[in-house]
Amino acid sequence: MAKKPVTSRSGRFLKLAGMTASVAGQYAGQRARRMFQKEDNEDARSQNYTRMADQIADTLGELKGAVMKVGQIASQTQDFLPKEFSDALQRLQKEAPPMPFAIIQMQIEAELGKPVTELFEYLQETPYAAASIGQVHRARLHDGTDVIVKVQYPGVDESCDSDLKQLRMALKLGGLLKMPKETVDQLFGEIRTRLKEELDYLNEAKNLKLFRNFHEKDDWVLIPSVIDSHSTKRVLTLELVEGDHINEVTPDRYSQDTINLIGHRIFSTMADQLFKFQCIHGDPHAGNFAYRPDGTIIMYDFGCVKKLKPEIVEAYRNVLLSALEEDYQALDRYLIDLGARIESQPAVDAAYYAMWRDILIVPFDQPEPYDFAEADLHTHVAAKTSTVFKYLDYFKPPVESIFIDRMIAGHYWILKRLGVQAAFRSDLEKYLAPATAASG
Repeated sequence: MAKKPVTSRSGRFLKLAGMTASVAGQYAGQRARRMFQKEDNEDARSQNYTRMADQIADTLGELKGAVMKVGQIASQTQDFLPKEFSDALQRLQKEAPPMPFAIIQMQIEAELGKPVTELFEYLQETPYAAASIGQVHRARLHDGTDVIVKVQYPGVDESCDSDLKQLRMALKLGGLLKMPKETVDQLFGEIRTRLKEELDYLNEAKNLKLFRNFHEKDDWVLIPSVIDSHSTKRVLTLELVEGDHINEVTPDRYSQDTINLIGHRIFSTMADQLFKFQCIHGDPHAGNFAYRPDGTIIMYDFGCVKKLKPEIVEAYRNVLLSALEEDYQALDRYLIDLGARIESQPAVDAAYYAMWRDILIVPFDQPEPYDFAEADLHTHVAAKTSTVFKYLDYFKPPVESIFIDRMIAGHYWILKRLGVQAAFRSDLEKYLAPATAASG
């Protein structure tokens, strides 16, 4: 039997408080046991982390909302939590179980001020998609326009701050935030800002219009238009623009040449947003893109958009250039500019940078097309994560560029799932040339 959804602020608080108390108790018990042991048992610690991680992931998935979204971000960035937590939080990337239709209907009618029958010719009860802060239903307007209606779950926006505060406390009391308070403040501040924007569907409508305008000359990019008459802060109605989900991009309908073309277009879209528009689509989930056999890419969900500071884009460009050129002294300096390196610490050993460069450069460092279907960068990265501990005090999460990293990591998995074969080095070098720098 499905659990009744927790929509009240007090209910959410109690659920999160219970999780926090449990995690804190497990951590305290773990520390007590370690005091009486001569050496740290890595396996036991990993098992404890896994237990805590499973409990946190289960609670966040049940509550949806801000905390589930943070879990999704954490699972993608993987730079401020132990591996056991990143692994458990990957579950939150899967489509969320839907909210009962009666709750969705009440939310629509409360927001738009009319019965559903007056607003739509029909509104499908079965959701088109369900996510962390809302779900989408297919509908048709009375003028015959086919649309999708994105509806925010009740209570999510009001409980955002208390949810984040409680989650932060759980991570802290579980001994999981291994970084200075100032960095934690910055990180949660950035996440809170993005979430507040994402919870405002009028802000998303504005973002959709901005990105439609930016990509208007790219006839291979489709972004749905907004139906303003049926949109509010918590309900967003868009024209229905359909394409194939990534699972439907199969050899019987898409040739390898078309898949490769889509791969180049994904790269161009990403690089144009980063280096020219200086504003990025910050939620690179496979469900936020669709495709057509003519090579068209459809982009959905513009709630999470990050406007980038020109100096951050410039620092990112310089980091990539110095890595390509194997100038590790310059790379160290530019990582400080990016906010990823702690300036007061001495220079990092060039061999450490060379190790990471040699792993991450592979798709860009060969004349032949790189086969993303066979890509194993993630396994090489995972194998080297233990080396991070040597320089733990030298680096910090680059708060200003965390969504750039999230965008790139997300698209790596999309290119892999599509099976793209492409050589991107010459494309990348065009964007890194100083002449391509543009004002925001």
